[in-house]
Amino acid sequence: MLTSFFPVLYGIAVLLLLWQAFRVMGRGLGAHQALTMNSVKRTNSTEDRTGRLTVHPELLDQDGRITDEELLTVRFSGDTDPPHSTEASAE
Repeated sequence: MLTSFFPVLYGIAVLLLLWQAFRVMGRGLGAHQALTMNSVKRTNSTEDRTGRLTVHPELLDQDGRITDEELLTVRFSGDTDPPHSTEASAE
């Protein structure tokens, strides 16, 4: 009796795990399709991804307004654009 019970239990466990796997894969496929549709909508629209205007926090002063200080910029060696400097070059 016990020897015939284990294959049945094993079969039920395999079917349960297969059902769970297909359910998870289905959710992943649905999420991927929704993400693809949202990215198509986003590329066609000009608004921010959050729907609100967002500003990097380091650009704000203590009162929450955008600062008018000069910003530090970094150039890398592979950059082909000419430098745009407001000051005269030291060379």
